[in-house]
Amino acid sequence: MNILAIGAHQDDVEFMCAGTLARLKKKGHRIFIATVANGSCGSEEYSVKEIVRIRKEEARKSAKLLDAPYYCCGIDDLMVDNIASIRIKVATILRKVNPDIVFTHSVEDYMIDHVSTSTLVKDSCFCAPMPNFPAKGKPIPHTPYLYYGVPLEGKDMYGNKIKPTILIDITKEIPFKGKMLACHKSQRNWLRKQHGMDQYVETMKDWSRQLGKFIKCSYAEGFRQHLGHGFPQDNILNKILK
Repeated sequence: MNILAIGAHQDDVEFMCAGTLARLKKKGHRIFIATVANGSCGSEEYSVKEIVRIRKEEARKSAKLLDAPYYCCGIDDLMVDNIASIRIKVATILRKVNPDIVFTHSVEDYMIDHVSTSTLVKDSCFCAPMPNFPAKGKPIPHTPYLYYGVPLEGKDMYGNKIKPTILIDITKEIPFKGKMLACHKSQRNWLRKQHGMDQYVETMKDWSRQLGKFIKCSYAEGFRQHLGHGFPQDNILNKILK
C-alpha cells in the first residue's frame, strides 16, 4: 500500500509517526512524506531564503532513510490556512501519491499551522477522488484511511488531555525515529530559544515513553482515526501492525 504522512513543518512527521512509518516500511509498504509549510520562520540565524533551503534538504535527508519521496506545498510558516488554493495543492499531492493510508496532525493542537494542516488534509482526502475538483492529476480511486497523531504533550490548547484510541508499539523503531529527527539539525537551536527544548531527540523519546505507558511498552505512537461520513470505517492500521 501507499502510505502518506503530511505534517505542517519539516520535523512534524518525525515527531508524530516516524516509528509507525518505519514499521509499515518493514512490512513492504511504500512511504511518502509531505509538508504544507516551507519552514520559513524556523530560524533566528538564517534568512527566509536560507532556512527554506536548509529545511527542505533536511526533510529530504530524513525521508530518504525510509526511501520516501518528499513533497512540499511551499506555504510560508504561519500562513497555512484551509483555503481553496492550498487545498488544491494538498489534493494534488494526494493524487500524485494515491495513498491508501494518510497520517496528519490532530485538529486540537498548540499552533495554527498544525490545526490548519489537519483540516486541509481531511478536506483534501474527501476532495481528491472527485473528478471535477480542480487539483492536478488523476482523481484517486477512493477516500483513504485517515489517522490523526496526538499533539505533543497530549493536550489541547486548554490543557485538556487528548487520549489516543490507537497505540502502536515503536520500541524497536525508537533509534530509527531518533535518527530521522536528528536530520533536522537547524531546529535544535530554534526550539531551545522558542520553546525551551534543549534536548530535541530526548524530548521526542520522553513523549513516546509516556504514550508507551498506555500499552505497557517502552515507546509508542498514538492516533485517532477519522470516522466521518464517506471515510473507511474499519481500522486497517491495527490489522496491519497488531
